[in-house]
Formats: sequence, C-alpha cells, structure tokens
Amino acid sequence: MNIGVFASGRGSNFQAILDAIHQRVLTARVSLLMSNKSDAGALEIARAHHIPAVHLSQKQFPDEPSFTAAMAQLLKEHDVQIIALAGYLKKIPVSVVREYRNRILNIHPALLPSFGGHGMYGHFVHEAVIASGVKISGATVHLVDEEYDRGPIVLQKAVAVEKDDTPEMLAARVLLVEHEIFSLALKAFAENRVSIKERSVWIQ
Repeated sequence: MNIGVFASGRGSNFQAILDAIHQRVLTARVSLLMSNKSDAGALEIARAHHIPAVHLSQKQFPDEPSFTAAMAQLLKEHDVQIIALAGYLKKIPVSVVREYRNRILNIHPALLPSFGGHGMYGHFVHEAVIASGVKISGATVHLVDEEYDRGPIVLQKAVAVEKDDTPEMLAARVLLVEHEIFSLALKAFAENRVSIKERSVWIQ
C-alpha cells in the first residue's frame, strides 16, 4: 500500500508511521510527503529517508482549481493509494476528498465528536479540553469528508486528564497515543480488514 502523507509541522506522526514500517508493524511504503509549509520538519524527515518531499501551497497558484489540479497530479504521479493527514492544517479540496473517498485518514488530538471542527487543532484543542473540566481526552483516527473532523471514526484511545495538567502536559500524553493508533489504523487498511458502510467503520 502506497501512503501519501500530508504534514504541516515537525512531523512526529509522520516519523511514527515510518517507524512502524521499519519495525514491520505496518506493511506499506510512503510514496510521497507533501507539506503546505516550506520549512516543515516533516519535509526534512522525508528527504533523510529518500522519500519524495514536496512543498505545495495554494499561495503558489493563481486560483484554487489550479492548486487542486496540481495536488491531484502529484497523488497520481506517486501512485498514492491512501492519504494520511499527519498534522496537516489545511482543508483538503473537495474534489480530492471525493476522489479518495474512504481513503483519507486524519489524526485528531481529542475524542471526536467532542473538541473538533474549524479552528480546533494543536494547543487550541488541549486548552479547550482542560477549560471544559472533562476528565478524559485522547486521540481519534477518522475518515475525512467535506467537513472538518466530521468523518466516520476508525479508532480512538483515551487518555486521563490530570488535575494539574497544562495544555503542554496533556498534549505530550495524547501525542504518544496518536503515534500508536495512527499506525494501527493504517495497518488495518493495508491488510484489508476495514469495512465501511454509510458512516460506520468496522475493523476485523
């Protein structure tokens, strides 16, 4: 299975996917790393592993259709079969979502459907979790559709919210869970153990 990884930041979830492949937990290959940020750490990780690394931003194009066409062409050129959004902070163009329906996975640092939606990413999520007073948070892998964080849930794992947690402390524990379940979700897809019907996902 060829994975196209999209990332905007330092690439820790991307590195976790590569580690799972190296450890033979996940039978797949990353055929493309794409980032909307030219200085993203994920690009450097990809280059260090001799993985095609591309900076692609809508700012490079005169309009959205030309940007979307360039993204679609890159995915085709690198024979991407499934897309993993590993800290990618841009909405995926609708035409790409439809082309890769049920083949785009995102990792979110909370237990969806709570604490999701537009603007809910990174430290904003953990700040909201702590401010709400809930005792449990965690991470979610879900399929991507046309709306932020609304696609069917594939895997979740909970993390306790401690009394004295700061957003940074909670984020560090949630990130470990993200690294674990993202690779497990991709493994299930690589092994054809996923059944999807309407808005429900089952892993055999």
